[in-house]
Amino acid sequence: MAASVREKQTVALKRMLNFNAPPLKNTAAEPVWKVLIYDRFGQDIISPLLSVKELRDMGITLHLLLHSDRDPIPDVPAIYFVMPTEENIDRICQDLRNQLYESYYLNFISAISRSKLEDIASAALAANAVSQVTKVFDQYLNFITLEDDMFILCHQNKELISYHAINRPDIQDTDMDAIMDTIVDSLFCFFVTLGAVPIIRCPRGNAAEMVAVKLDKKLRENLRDARNSLFTGDSMAAGQFSFQRPLFVLADRNVDMATPLHHTWTYQALIHDVLDFHLNRVMMEEGAGAEPSPAGARPKKKSRKTYDLTAADKFWQKHKGSPFPEVAESVQEELDTYRAQEDEVKRLKSIMGLEGEDEGAISMLSDNTAKLTSAVSSLPELLEKKRLIDLHTNVATAVLDHIKSRKLDVYFEYEEKLMSKSTLDKSLLDIISDPDAGTPEDKMRLFLIYYITTQQAPTESDLEQYKKALLDAGCDLSPLTYIKQWKAFTKMASTPANYGNSGVKPMGLFSRVMNTGSQFVMEGVKNLVLKQHVTDWSSVTSQETDDYRYFDPKMLRGSESSIPRNKNPFQEAIVFVVGGGNYIEYQNLVDYTKSKQGKKVVYGCSELFNSAQFIKQLSQLGQK
Repeated sequence: MAASVREKQTVALKRMLNFNAPPLKNTAAEPVWKVLIYDRFGQDIISPLLSVKELRDMGITLHLLLHSDRDPIPDVPAIYFVMPTEENIDRICQDLRNQLYESYYLNFISAISRSKLEDIASAALAANAVSQVTKVFDQYLNFITLEDDMFILCHQNKELISYHAINRPDIQDTDMDAIMDTIVDSLFCFFVTLGAVPIIRCPRGNAAEMVAVKLDKKLRENLRDARNSLFTGDSMAAGQFSFQRPLFVLADRNVDMATPLHHTWTYQALIHDVLDFHLNRVMMEEGAGAEPSPAGARPKKKSRKTYDLTAADKFWQKHKGSPFPEVAESVQEELDTYRAQEDEVKRLKSIMGLEGEDEGAISMLSDNTAKLTSAVSSLPELLEKKRLIDLHTNVATAVLDHIKSRKLDVYFEYEEKLMSKSTLDKSLLDIISDPDAGTPEDKMRLFLIYYITTQQAPTESDLEQYKKALLDAGCDLSPLTYIKQWKAFTKMASTPANYGNSGVKPMGLFSRVMNTGSQFVMEGVKNLVLKQHVTDWSSVTSQETDDYRYFDPKMLRGSESSIPRNKNPFQEAIVFVVGGGNYIEYQNLVDYTKSKQGKKVVYGCSELFNSAQFIKQLSQLGQK
């Protein structure tokens, strides 16, 4: 797994955009101009990996949604990248009939069934377009990579495989089967793209086990069919040099319900919690401006700005896992160094009396200009730097506004103490009844964490008191109804997750004002120190968990007794949470991996939700 999943998926996409041939190294040659037709699923897979500029460099002049009104472009080849759904197939057949393009390269995100292929074939025959359908490919790319070491299964229709969908009390076996098949299909694509057959481990008796059984079967069937196996030949050339097979650990969301509700303190997780952040893109409303609009006039429309947080953004890569006060300080430092460089350029220009001269004139002057030329040639770099600084200044300021107005530092610190069983400095009721602390949702999250992690359930009279305070604060109590049922059920099934060793030790929790020159006035916001979280299931990589089921799809017999209890510690692991995950867990794993030399851990989840989205699902379950 030398190359990350992100690189492998990007390579596969570039290959597809080059008519399924490896992209040429010689970039001097003009690319073939072509159009890209995708559905929403395809768009979600491509957008975190390839920018519009990169698409253009590969010859994509137009990229259009399959179900939009598209004009015929008769002399151009079209590359399709879509899911093999009924309505997509119908639309492709319609395109063939309307003779929209010169040739058609059909790429299916997930494997297309025989019957649907026949539908396309008969449409091509009827439209007399058989020769134009140049290639049909199954790409096995049905998952979305967000980081080098993080992936999710889908963004569109994610409610079909959500926590709510899996845990509905009235769910039929057939529905559950369909959900598991959807999840397994994506995981299968993930391993095909990775080019590795994993060893699978999972706890018993939950959705994670159902996924493991189905995935093992699907991998096994594919390996057995040697002629059509996806794990041999070219696709494996990249993977065959690593003798180490990855360990694939499936976890179930129900094992840890507190983490997704937790208020967080690291940059990326905070952005996801308080702003609109999807597929590495932040959507923000620009302030409507302080000056009031004249009486009777319409209030100004807020413009929406989008920012992409990409792998190329060095500041983001360095600080996305940092505690927020550190991020604010670093943005300020970046800004100061940028200003110094900018002043230097201005100073040189003014010494040489070149204010306002164009760059051409500058470069013709004598060697006195060497300094200036280098300063000017670094301008594009400076401008890009400025763009990123502005981006992070805006995003961090927006996050800070939430922290201050909702007292998120107070919540974070209090929840950490609850989860690590430290002594509490104020009562839970005080925070719930404090009108200035947080939104009703913040209060509900805090109370649910208390309810989930407490060893001693509150007495009925205490619970009534809490409920009254929550209702007075404007909370909807249906999530609590569900969590009560969940807790009763897990008590019967097993002991709940151990939260004892997580959290921030309240050492060095001091409020302080940052240097006054900073744009980020952190006054009153605590500078909390993060302690290493060690997630419950990180121990699985050392295979201490003997009661976990063990599957090896490469073993001929599928019985569990044939376990070669592989005692070698794994170098590469993929932890996958069935029922949804979040950036807090991702960050915990990243930090955990940093302390383990030579180990790689990838985090995946069936959907990525923030607390608001999770609470909404819990409340729907509570209303049932």
